[in-house]
Amino acid sequence: MAAAGLTPGGFYRHFESKQKVFEEAIEHAIDLMATSMQRTASRGKRGLQSVIKDYLSDDFGSEVAAGCPFVALGSDLAPSSDEVRALTTQGFRRMVSIIADRLEDLPPDAARNRALVMLSTMIGAVTMAIVVSDPARSKAILQQARMHLTQAA
Repeated sequence: MAAAGLTPGGFYRHFESKQKVFEEAIEHAIDLMATSMQRTASRGKRGLQSVIKDYLSDDFGSEVAAGCPFVALGSDLAPSSDEVRALTTQGFRRMVSIIADRLEDLPPDAARNRALVMLSTMIGAVTMAIVVSDPARSKAILQQARMHLTQAA
């Protein structure tokens, strides 16, 4: 706070607790991700494939801090407060809906279910691509997920 030129009093005038800062930060990060995904997805017929390719790009892992909050903070979100988990759930559902809306050839329930698997696969693939120590394996994880999901889209 000192580096930002703020005092504790100034901080607590804006936020009632550190928990509220975390909640707002998570909400903002998820909103940025979902808004970006929505913008990309709305590019017409190829929008969903662009979402998949952008999310699973070979260089996404190097930018994860500025990327998906589910990947960057997943292990921190799980034991969080009910409020943070509710915000996370809401954001996840929003992103599932963005994908499901592009699966027009499926009935709504089937589209939602496929979108759930697609988004979970995307998050998992990026997470594992970051976790493994072998750059070639990281690239293969992203490529295989990208290939599988673009065929399903």
